[in-house]
Amino acid sequence: MAGREQVIQRLNELQLPYEITEHPPVYTIEEMDALNLPYAEKVVKNLFLRDYKGKRHFLVVLAKNKKADLKELASQLGSTPLSFASPQRLQKYLCLEKGAVTPLGMINDVNCAVEVVFDRDLADQKVLGVHPNENTATVWISYENLLKFAESCNHTVHLITI
Repeated sequence: MAGREQVIQRLNELQLPYEITEHPPVYTIEEMDALNLPYAEKVVKNLFLRDYKGKRHFLVVLAKNKKADLKELASQLGSTPLSFASPQRLQKYLCLEKGAVTPLGMINDVNCAVEVVFDRDLADQKVLGVHPNENTATVWISYENLLKFAESCNHTVHLITI
């Protein structure tokens, strides 16, 4: 399992600029907001979803203030109905714990079983806040560089309107 150190190492190997902010463990967007971090408005929300039969898995990344319509998401992704995946599936596919879900977790999905879904509204963002595979820090990185990270992990990436 690639933890924080391996994520930072991969970012450095890929020469992707980022900043990192240390903080106490957080498990919700509300707890993140309470920290009054720099760029707090740029923190993203991450949803780990599965299709009806559990054959497809999706990591959906969207602005923290948005809500995802799972029926509409399924339609755009050509999927059967979607639901939230269990903590066991999160551990199995991304080696992550609840509260530390992040697109940087793709580094752990060596079989590329999880499809990454970015909300189109994030595509022009110069700064996004994501965890480095643990919830005691936030990495500030551009959408463009987050996409390069995903591509370096060979994942299917969707850009859709949420």
